[in-house]
Parts: sequence; structure tokens; C-alpha cells
Amino acid sequence: MTVAPRQIDPPEHRFADELAFLAAADPGPRPPGWLMTPRAVVTFIAGGSVEGRVIEPKFIGDRALVERCVVTLAGERGLLLVGEPGTAKSMLSELLSAAICGTSALAVQGTAGTTEDQLRYGWNYALLLASGPSPDSLVASPILTAMTTGAVARVEEITRCLPEIQDALVSIMSERRISVPELAGQEGAVRYATPGFCLIATANLRDRGVSEMSAALKRRFNFEVVPPIADLDAEVALVTRQARAAVERGGATFAVDEAVIDTLVTAFRDLRTGVSAEGWEVERPSSVMSTAEAVAVGASIGLAAAYLPGPDPLSLLPGHLLGVVRKDDPADAARLLAYWDGALRRRAEAGSRMWRQLWEQRDVLRD
Repeated sequence: MTVAPRQIDPPEHRFADELAFLAAADPGPRPPGWLMTPRAVVTFIAGGSVEGRVIEPKFIGDRALVERCVVTLAGERGLLLVGEPGTAKSMLSELLSAAICGTSALAVQGTAGTTEDQLRYGWNYALLLASGPSPDSLVASPILTAMTTGAVARVEEITRCLPEIQDALVSIMSERRISVPELAGQEGAVRYATPGFCLIATANLRDRGVSEMSAALKRRFNFEVVPPIADLDAEVALVTRQARAAVERGGATFAVDEAVIDTLVTAFRDLRTGVSAEGWEVERPSSVMSTAEAVAVGASIGLAAAYLPGPDPLSLLPGHLLGVVRKDDPADAARLLAYWDGALRRRAEAGSRMWRQLWEQRDVLRD
């Protein structure tokens, strides 16, 4: 059967050959239900060399962080990935799931409208009305499916769920079973977790609309903080690679000079950290200047250069930066202008051509 083209392939499909190779290459001990060894999972995510084959890293970050995540899941503990928006928490959870059980699809997206049914189970109401509660009329949630198949379940943005909904996970994670009172006396009245089941959740604790997790639920998780990328060159390479992929998915050729991406990422890092590479103080906007936002800007500049040729791609950067900082607070436009008049101007005066060109676009920020 022909598979329709996808905008983004899940990791279990995109890296299927690599996953199969790693599973076969390392015959070491595996936790129950795992498709490959913990060591192979770390190599798949953080990169390495196996039998002369180079495995490129897919998550740019601390290898020790990945190792701690893998050990947590091998011990069947819940894993909570915490960090600023745009730090690749969801991507890391997908990669872990794909490597451990072969699918990243058993996921629930947490929102203020998430219900307990989405975390536990629901019903096919046509069958329910026709024949009453039965195993056939029960609709398993992704978490229940993961429990009964020994797979990894994911809950994205868990702190966006209401606290009483979050707490539906407490008994699941401690007792490793879900009771279905409607099926009392029938087969399947209690669904038990099989070996391999574990849960990964993500949370942007700084984000708006979050709900505090209960102490009982927190105790069921090992917390791991996923920080922004520390190394400038690594972040530039990542933004370039992902922006190019986004432009090529749009049917165009990526033709943005590396120096433009370097300047873009440097500006994001200055505004994210509140200090420039030279040590100059920078007023931080309230908006999150994440790597993911930098990728989006890089892709937009690349698409504009491909489809609307004319202006220098660098000249498009101020307008896109303004759009990013205005997302949370329109007053952040003044902070961006202060950055232009501070660190950026000093770089321009020091003779940097790229920063001088940006300085000349200052009036864009006054629109």
C-alpha cells in the first residue's frame, strides 16, 4: 500500500533502518518489553559509532541527561521533562518512545479541555446503548493501550490539564492497573500494566495557563530539566538543518547564507540569556526566545528568499524578531529596540558588516 506523503515523519518511520540496525547490533540485556538495550537507545538519541556505522545525534544536549532519562524508564519510573518552551522536550520524548517500543504515537495532548476519559478510557456509545457495558464497547486511551501492550505512553503539556484530571494518573503509576467499575463481574474489569509500560510527560512550567501538579503525582515522576542548547555552533548547525528541512518541505531550495543564520541565532541567544557573548547586559523580553522560534524565523527567511526574491535575507530579520517578541507582551518591542541601541549598535561600531547592516534596519522596529 502506498503511504501518503507526510509533512513530518515520526521518528519510528524516519529512522526505521537505524533503529533496526541498533536493535540487532547490540545483543546485550534489555529491560522487559524493550526493543533494544538501554545503551543502544542512548546511542540512537545522542549519537555514536556502532560497528563502523556513524549514528548522528538527534537530540542536541547533554548525553548524561539522555542516559538519566533512559535509566529512569528502564526502572519503570515516570519521566517528566521540564523546561522552557522550544527546548525539544517533545522531540526527546518521541525519540525515547520510538527507540524503546517502536512507536511514539501513544500520546495525549494536555489542554484545559483534556478529560479523564482521555487518560483512562471511554465508551463507544452506540455499542454501549445497544448492548450495555462490555469489553467490546470500551474505548482504550493511549495510556491504557500502552499499559496493555507494554509500550511507552506520552502526555504532552501535563501541567495544562486541570489538577483533578492530572491526578487520574496517580493510581495508574502507583498501582499499575486501571479498574473499570462498569465491567464489574466481567472479563476485563481490571486492566493490568504489562512489562515495558512506562510514562513520559512534558511540562513548560513557565508557560501561561499551567496547573500546579499535586505532591502525590510529582512523587511518581523523576524530573529532568531540558535546558536550552549551550553551544553556539551546535545551535547554529541545528537551526540551519531544521530551517533547511522546513524550506525543502515547502518545495523550495534553502539559500540563506550561514552568516545570516549565525547572526539570527546570536541575537536569539543574547535576548534569551540577558547577556551578550561579549558580556554586555541585554534587557530580556518576556517572550521565550527559544531554538524552536529561531528555526521558525530561519525557515521564514529561507522561504521568502526562495519565493519572493529581492531584499537581502538579513534585512528580513528585524521584522521577524519583532513578531517573535510581541507574542506575549507588545511592550517587548521597546526591549528589542533597546537591544538594537545597545549591544547591536556596539557590534556595528566595532566594524562587523553583518551587525552594521542590521543596525541600518533599525527603523523597521518603529513601525
